[in-house]
Amino acid sequence: MDLHRVRRRIEEDEERLSPFAARSANATRSRPEDPSSVRAAFQRDRDRIIHTKAFRRLKHKTQVFIAPQQDHFVTRLTHTFEVAQVGRTITRALRLNEDLAEAIALGHDIGHGPFGHAGEEALAECLPEGFRHNYQSERVLDKLEHDGRGLNLTHAVLDGVRKSSKVREDVLAEGWGVPETLEGQVVKLADALAYLNHDVQDAIRAGI
Repeated sequence: MDLHRVRRRIEEDEERLSPFAARSANATRSRPEDPSSVRAAFQRDRDRIIHTKAFRRLKHKTQVFIAPQQDHFVTRLTHTFEVAQVGRTITRALRLNEDLAEAIALGHDIGHGPFGHAGEEALAECLPEGFRHNYQSERVLDKLEHDGRGLNLTHAVLDGVRKSSKVREDVLAEGWGVPETLEGQVVKLADALAYLNHDVQDAIRAGI
């Protein structure tokens, strides 16, 4: 059996997406590599992100509240899954590439430090060059994981991760750049939809 037929079938299915959707067959990486026999390029990126140590550490990082006393407050990990779910729903409705949106969503917060946004602000004050979690997310994925070799993700995924952040005062503002793909732009919006809802829920749980 020619297993490469599996990947080719996935890529053929993508041809039925919107003409504005990203195609796995057109994806590029900094270091060329042989294609997977059973996964398209963006599926491969998604799987690589899920299996990183940095992704596992998200379960210990809170979203807003620094030291919650309950199990039901949102963590970076649960927030990430929510963004992926919202992003996939929107991209499916628009006939865009769900796999690309999911990969970007799963990696978009992987560079966050502890203690929520308060931790990010503290790091920004301490470091001469400042600190932005979206830039750190790209650095973790592209430079630090795999003992400094990085994951060699596609440029579309790294671009979406790098430009996923926005100013909290205006979730529709450009923030740190507009993603090159529509899938990246969808994830940027999905991130806002997710945190605006669960931040309110967490505040209610905390009695604020």
